[in-house]
Amino acid sequence: MLDQANYTPRLKAAFRDSIKAAMKEEFGYTNDMQIPRLEKIVLNIGCGAEAVKDSKKAKSAQEDLTAIAGQHAVVTKAKKSIAGFRVREDMPLGAKVTLRGDRMYDFLDRMITIAMPRIRDFRGVKPSFDGRGNFAMGIKEHIVFPEINFDKVDEVWGIDVIIVTTAKTDAEAKALLKHFNMPFNA
Repeated sequence: MLDQANYTPRLKAAFRDSIKAAMKEEFGYTNDMQIPRLEKIVLNIGCGAEAVKDSKKAKSAQEDLTAIAGQHAVVTKAKKSIAGFRVREDMPLGAKVTLRGDRMYDFLDRMITIAMPRIRDFRGVKPSFDGRGNFAMGIKEHIVFPEINFDKVDEVWGIDVIIVTTAKTDAEAKALLKHFNMPFNA
């Protein structure tokens, strides 16, 4: 049985033991607090038109996202009505969850080592940063995660993954994620 009191995620230990030193040497930081670190990971599933037709789709997306994240996901609702899309205010349209701490490191580890190699025709992720050191990517099929029982899936969802770091520049954030073995294609 896993001892929760003494458990440290593999990537968190790697960051503490080797990645911090490598980043400090690579960018010449004078203080340990200058070293970029992961702040949070936000996962989002948007159901879109399916949720408009069937309100149970958002609930299904929430259950799948909860299984993937290991933390309760919340249903996202429409902020305002859009008649052209048949969307009314407060209509459930998807699900989201924010991971911090140990769960964040566990999810990142599972995504990089287990889920990404299961993606069809995977050649790495495109480095898409926002200019402030945050990384965003999309996964087209949520069924690449081992927590999802393939036989019970009624709809295949895409997942948005946003990795928020304390890095000041995109180069620092990319170096940090490369140290975590993020498979960039460029």
